[in-house]
Amino acid sequence: MRLREMYELAVQMGIDADPRGRSAVEKLLEKTRKKYEKLDGDEKEEFDLEQLSNPYSDTRISFGADDIEVSRVLVGIDVDQSEILMAKELERQGTKIDLVLSHHPAGKARVKFADVMCVQADMLAQAGVPINVAEAILEGRMNQVDRMQLPANHYRVVDAARLLNVPLMSIHTPADNHAQQIVQKHLDEQKPETLEDVIKALKEMPEYKQAAKMGMGPRILVGKKEGRAGKTMVIMTGGTGGPTEDIQELVKAGVGTIVLMHLSEEKKKEAEKHHLNVIIAGHMASDSVGMNAILDEFEKRGIEIVPCSGIIRVSRVAGC
Repeated sequence: MRLREMYELAVQMGIDADPRGRSAVEKLLEKTRKKYEKLDGDEKEEFDLEQLSNPYSDTRISFGADDIEVSRVLVGIDVDQSEILMAKELERQGTKIDLVLSHHPAGKARVKFADVMCVQADMLAQAGVPINVAEAILEGRMNQVDRMQLPANHYRVVDAARLLNVPLMSIHTPADNHAQQIVQKHLDEQKPETLEDVIKALKEMPEYKQAAKMGMGPRILVGKKEGRAGKTMVIMTGGTGGPTEDIQELVKAGVGTIVLMHLSEEKKKEAEKHHLNVIIAGHMASDSVGMNAILDEFEKRGIEIVPCSGIIRVSRVAGC
């Protein structure tokens, strides 16, 4: 596959699995196009044209020509200069790496990271939180995350990739959309009654089973194993953790248990206060579930996957 083809496939897969639905995402893209047409001067010159077809600001080709042929990819959850150097060392040893693929965003994919959080408002609305409330409580958290990005050295790993001529791409929200969809579907099918049942159901998935063997398995963070789960909501997309205020709103909407990749100490205390059960499925394992869905599609097209940096690679491609 060519690099651009891989990128576009990942974006389309992300839209297919987006909690908002494809039609809603296409409406957002149309709004972006109309906004772009009204710009002029510096604003138009500085506009990221990828936004016209890609709704995920955290998914970008950070370095590399669109038309390069990719046969083997080094894939990690986190990628920094060490993975770029690893790619060069593997090449020195006889294993040529055509692309380094990061799940967590790098370069331009990290600059506007907060923009992808808007999907969380729709997720809250689907759970029963009024959309006006969902948008209001999310706004402050999005602004906070945006401010947190200001001092970051966004292009450090990109500069390393450029100097060593190693193509680099990030795929974040498209993969997280798949993690959310896959895990929610699995739990809905299993219908776990207690929190212990939720843990058992998660460990039926090979990524979580392997993570448990590595000491990073799913765990109950708030609640008791014999406690009933009630309405169980998986929250694994939307960039990063949402506002603390969403805990109370989810309880008011009738949610009994949330299944997450990770949770801040502040939100843990809020969940305890409102008696909302919390299960931490695990960060690396959950990211791997989403990435594996996309990596499988690459694999079907003849690309060899070399996992590193936290990926628990599980191929679901027959014969591979």
